[in-house]
Amino acid sequence: MKFLLFSMLVAICLPTLSQNLQLHYDFRHSLDPDLHRRNFPTFSFEYFKQLDTVGTGSFLLKIQADLNGRNHNVGQVFTQLSQSLRFWKPKVYLALHYSGGLGTTDDGHGFYLPSSYGAGISYPFQWKGAWLVINALVRHNAFVQPSYDPQVTFYFGRGFFHYKVFVAGSFVCWTENRDRGEVYTALLRGKKLALFGDPQIWIKVWRSFSVGTRLNIFYHVLRDDNSIQIYPTLGTKVQF
Repeated sequence: MKFLLFSMLVAICLPTLSQNLQLHYDFRHSLDPDLHRRNFPTFSFEYFKQLDTVGTGSFLLKIQADLNGRNHNVGQVFTQLSQSLRFWKPKVYLALHYSGGLGTTDDGHGFYLPSSYGAGISYPFQWKGAWLVINALVRHNAFVQPSYDPQVTFYFGRGFFHYKVFVAGSFVCWTENRDRGEVYTALLRGKKLALFGDPQIWIKVWRSFSVGTRLNIFYHVLRDDNSIQIYPTLGTKVQF
C-alpha cells in the first residue's frame, strides 16, 4: 500500500480500541474538472484508543494519503494527532491537537501543508443513541507569518440496526490570516473563515468488512471565493 487515510469519527464511537483500513475512490475531477486534474483512490489508516496509558482520556493517530499524483502516485500525505486529558471530576477534557502534511505537484515540486497546533477543551456526550463530541481550541497556524485563531470541531457517530449501518463524521471550522507571509498572499488583508467536513455512512457486508461513502466538504480550503465544494467517494473499510 502506498499510503494511508482514515476517518476520525468511526473510531470515536467504539468503546475502547479501534483500528481500520479504508480504500476510497474520489470523484472530484468528474464533478469539478476546472479545479482538479483527475479522480483518484485514497488509502487510509486510523488508530483510536479511548483511554490512554495513564487512563485520563482518548488518543487518536490519523494518517491520510491521496494517490492524486501523475499515474496515481502519492500526491499528498496528511497526519493528525489528538489527545484528550482529564484529572478532575467535571467531564470537560483538556484537548491537544496537531495536524500537518506534505505533497508534490505533477512537475515534481514539493510543498507542505502548514502545521497547526491547538489546545483547548473537549466535551463528549450522548444524545438519542448518538456519540457526540464538541472541541473548542485556540489554533496556531504555522504560516511564514503565523496566525492565531479559534477552531471549533464537532464529531458525531451513531449505529443503526445493531451497527449494521453506521453514520459518522466531523465538521471543523476555523479562521486564519489571509496573508500567510508569502508572495502570492502579500496583498491580502484580514481573516477568512474555513470549514472542512467528512460525513460518511457505512454498511456492514461481512464481519468486519463494510462498504460506504464519504462526502468531503470544503469551504475556503481549496478556493478563496465564497463557494462550497462537495466531493463524494465510494469506499470499503476493514476494521480490526
